Amino acid sequence: MDSDQIKDSYKSIAGEAKGLFKDNGSRFIAHAYPVETEEEVKEIVAALKKEYFDARHHVYAYRLGYLGDRFRANDDGEPSGSSGRPVLGQIDSNGLSDILVVVVRYFGGIKLGIPGLIRAYKSSTADALANAEIVEKIASKMYRVHFGYMSMNAVMKVCKDMGLEQKNQKFDMECSVDVNVRLSLVETFEERMGDVEGCRLESL
Repeated sequence: MDSDQIKDSYKSIAGEAKGLFKDNGSRFIAHAYPVETEEEVKEIVAALKKEYFDARHHVYAYRLGYLGDRFRANDDGEPSGSSGRPVLGQIDSNGLSDILVVVVRYFGGIKLGIPGLIRAYKSSTADALANAEIVEKIASKMYRVHFGYMSMNAVMKVCKDMGLEQKNQKFDMECSVDVNVRLSLVETFEERMGDVEGCRLESL
């Protein structure tokens, strides 16, 4: 695959953001969070249910990964398709991933009907996302490079040429260094390191 065909950059949010929408006494408080795992999602939803224990619903949606292929929309007792889907729809229309949005609803006594609910969940989420700082994230792969002392200059040259930051450097008779390589550069990196004598790559 051509390196420029590999999608390795995507948009997410820098930190927590909030939004609000009110309709006929009902309040919809949206919280947007940057997340990377389903475990984080569960923890945040549980914490918000505790914080807003007196709210009627805690609707949420998330999308994860640089491909955005892990996602879920949860209506939390609202009519099917009226809440979680509109929240996810806003995440998608902003082209975001690694994000969770939870909308806490306080019921105002007047039913809003399906169109009203869709508008409320969509609007509160849109407000939160409008208040969020959008950032670009780069999907990458971590490697540990093992090499002999005599090959150090060749390994360092590849790292320097490709602008790779090095961590956990160990220089002895047997040397190793950890590098994070963006996905579109992985093929080139593996080829170049493969040309270095005695160099071995370990995926972390």
